[in-house]
Amino acid sequence: MNAASAPPEGRAHPAGGSRSRRVVQQTLLGAAGVAGLLLLWQLLPTTGLVNPAHFPEATSVLARFGTDLLDLEFWRNVGRTLASWGIGLLVSTVAALVAGTVVGMVPFLRRATHTLVEFLRPIPSVALIPLAVLSFGITMEAALVIIVFASFWQVFVQVLYGVADIDAVARDTARSYGLGRRAQLLRLVLPTALPYLVTGLRLAASVALILAVTAEMTIGNPGLGNALMLSYSNGDQAGVFAVVIATGLIGLVVNLIFGAVERRALFWHQSVRSEDPA
Repeated sequence: MNAASAPPEGRAHPAGGSRSRRVVQQTLLGAAGVAGLLLLWQLLPTTGLVNPAHFPEATSVLARFGTDLLDLEFWRNVGRTLASWGIGLLVSTVAALVAGTVVGMVPFLRRATHTLVEFLRPIPSVALIPLAVLSFGITMEAALVIIVFASFWQVFVQVLYGVADIDAVARDTARSYGLGRRAQLLRLVLPTALPYLVTGLRLAASVALILAVTAEMTIGNPGLGNALMLSYSNGDQAGVFAVVIATGLIGLVVNLIFGAVERRALFWHQSVRSEDPA
């Protein structure tokens, strides 16, 4: 490369510099937003605008949260909640993937199950709690009933749409080349449905966490939800808010992990490539 064609010094990587500045700006804005929220939270009970007995100061809650982080029972509760969340998410994902693929590939089944799906999908999972408790008692299995039910539809519907979105020309081409059902499933159906599946999985992960905590609050299973209700029953408002912060941070981590998985699995897809400023 001669001197005339060499990029000017300091401008060799304009896209990288722009991306770095954007990340820094987003980080600073996020930190400012958190700081503003904590300041407002601190001022509301301090100035008497809200009752400190029901809405404790941010410093008190953060101090309690720090104490909880050193408590082994707190981490046991985190593990219990994550165990029910993980098992429920795994069962619902596998079941939804198999059912969605089979129903989506058979037009007759799609038409036959449409009304049933539209009837079952809007049913609130918490409405199944009495049935789950009667069937399994105060156990993890009872919690899994509502977790799996709520998460199943998030993945099932996405897979159903993904399988139905297969291009007709691609399908006819696969048939003309003599690809069997298995080859079409591996080379055509699953790659087409993968973006839908990953989206459904990300949604299901959040829903499963919400229902895991809800089940512990209502059924009484050990976990963060049960710890929250015990703190509430004892009038420990700082403990209640500390558990809320813990569940919020877990939800944030879950969302970040599944967002990273989505970008990694769909690096070739237009929905991910379009997010790259370069």
